[in-house]
Amino acid sequence: MKSGWGRRGARQPKQIGGGLRGTAGRLSLVMFVLLICTISLFSRIWRSSPSSRIQDIDINKLWRTAPAAGWRPSSAPRSYWPSPPAESNGYLRVRCNGGLNQQRTAICNAVLAARIMNATLVLPELDTNSFWHDESGFPGVYDVEHFINTLRYDVRIVAKLPEITSHGKAKKLKAFQIRPPRDAPLNWYTTVALKKMQEHGAIYLTPFSHRLAEEIDDPELQRLRCRVNYHALRFKPHIMKLSHDIVKKLRSQGHFMSIHLRFEMDMLAFAGCLDIFTIEEQKILMKYRKENFAEKKLVYRERRIIGKCPLTPEEVGLILRAMGFDNSTRIYLAAGELFGGDRFMKPFRALFPHLENHSTVMGAEKLEDSAQGLVGAAVDYMVCLLSDIFMPTYDGPSNFANNLLGHRLYYGFRTTIQPDRKALAPIFIDREEGRQADFEERVRQIMFNTKFGGPHKRVHPESFYTNSWPECFCQMSPQSPADRCPPDNILEVLEGRLQSGWSDEVKTGKGPNKTVLVE
Repeated sequence: MKSGWGRRGARQPKQIGGGLRGTAGRLSLVMFVLLICTISLFSRIWRSSPSSRIQDIDINKLWRTAPAAGWRPSSAPRSYWPSPPAESNGYLRVRCNGGLNQQRTAICNAVLAARIMNATLVLPELDTNSFWHDESGFPGVYDVEHFINTLRYDVRIVAKLPEITSHGKAKKLKAFQIRPPRDAPLNWYTTVALKKMQEHGAIYLTPFSHRLAEEIDDPELQRLRCRVNYHALRFKPHIMKLSHDIVKKLRSQGHFMSIHLRFEMDMLAFAGCLDIFTIEEQKILMKYRKENFAEKKLVYRERRIIGKCPLTPEEVGLILRAMGFDNSTRIYLAAGELFGGDRFMKPFRALFPHLENHSTVMGAEKLEDSAQGLVGAAVDYMVCLLSDIFMPTYDGPSNFANNLLGHRLYYGFRTTIQPDRKALAPIFIDREEGRQADFEERVRQIMFNTKFGGPHKRVHPESFYTNSWPECFCQMSPQSPADRCPPDNILEVLEGRLQSGWSDEVKTGKGPNKTVLVE
């Protein structure tokens, strides 16, 4: 007994410290375990408590536009904005490569470049043949007359390069070709590019996707981008009519949602998300990746965990069901050919049977010639723009959904649902591995903590084309003078400056390089 007491008692100082340390260690371990258990218990209680269950949010509110908080779209100049000078420094040609989104942003950048260089812009070329197998070009997709008229206070635009006389013979002016650096700053255009333009009379910038920096410390130039993107770039009348006919048919049965289902071969190959496909399908994707993208080792699970894999159709359906949308929801699908066949669509269709696309709404025969290539993408764009809710499933830097998000924001804060793929990834992985407890509640916690299309600060890496707030918005009762809406007569002021400039041209006999605007 003494020896036992001696090992634990206070009569042996050397052993007291070790005993206390051991006791303290055991107590710390017990406290740590209790803490973990308490956190786990409260987490379960919190998840199940009525006050925290986001499912009680009224899903019907999402069919309406998001709260505007006193803001409205406005891209008109708010400071002195002179009309294009009588004489320009030369002609600017650009070739806009890529898909619809890349081309729209490239056109916006071309107008901005022409403005700061005091250049006459030649109607932009669309690289439709290589990407879309479509040779309709700018005049086949966009309303040229509207484009030129809308931008008359900003730049001079011509249909083509003029002819020049050399040794008594007329020949077409040849543009000097330059490959612009990616995301070039404004001063590259006002120095390097401008110097070549003044030397040769015309320059040809190709390729022209992402060739001008997005973030510019000049609100007026950013507003010019918005004027191009949301006002000047209007699709041809037949595209607008077809789009409105589709929307009218869809809306005749109530609200409808549009989804850009980016589950296509090029995006899957780019993302490196191959493991869910068969061996033969993986070979196809790997071959496509090798031929079109830089070589890089990609591990599927790692890519998925960081949110780099496009959502599968089934995952899209599960997200919507968890949010509270039922199987009566009408959904318009904007997508190319889905990779992997119908087996990926079956689970989605089982959850939401009312799926449509432009062919099923209007009939494939009617659309066979009128909605192919770029025109088909334009129809999808307009239907998605006008839908009550829009949901992109993959928002990369070269995706047409990015422009739609920005356009819907500008078009009255129309509701968008943006899944956070990185936050959702562990939830879907748990489900696939049999851990399905609280699956829908966890999805709701993520989804209802996202933005739904209201005004919000742009934070990197969010694109200006995805969110042009606050530059392209204003307030009638602003807290800051920079946010004040322009006067109602701003167009009259700009027209007066333009007419004054034209009068000076007539008096002096000068014109914009003696070139006539496109009729």
